[in-house]
Amino acid sequence: MNLKKWLATAVVVAFAGIAAWVFLGTGSAPAPQSTFVLLDGSSRTTEQMKGRVTLVNFWATSCTTCVAEMPEIVATHEKYKDKGFDTLAVAMSYDPPAYVVNFAESRKLPFQVAIDNTGANAKAWGDVKLTPSTFIVDKQGRIVKSFVGTPDFVELHKLIEKLLAA
Repeated sequence: MNLKKWLATAVVVAFAGIAAWVFLGTGSAPAPQSTFVLLDGSSRTTEQMKGRVTLVNFWATSCTTCVAEMPEIVATHEKYKDKGFDTLAVAMSYDPPAYVVNFAESRKLPFQVAIDNTGANAKAWGDVKLTPSTFIVDKQGRIVKSFVGTPDFVELHKLIEKLLAA
């Protein structure tokens, strides 16, 4: 009888762990093969991200949460950029390109900004529809954490430091 109880508990704990892994965005999966078109007309691929820890943020100028979190993303970029960290802000396909350019220039965003004008990147990265959606990609090109909404930046910085040290 004790063995049955123990097995039932073990099964419940295992399912809870799997559910937490799925729903909390932990674990790792390869970043999808994507090509991002930057504001200057150049492009950046997920293959080019390898070797650096990268924050990929899907956002829109019409998203008040995105605009509100942008100073924290800038501060995070500035804090870690010289330690092997990159930031890529990907504007959603519905965002007018002129608005994105104006936002990036007026706020002097210090990182690369892309416009996902076809929606292909958002689709590839899990069919992103909600903004902001942020992904942390490790040096091997794996997504190790994702956030919908504003991340807890204290926890985010701890994760970045851990990944940079690896």
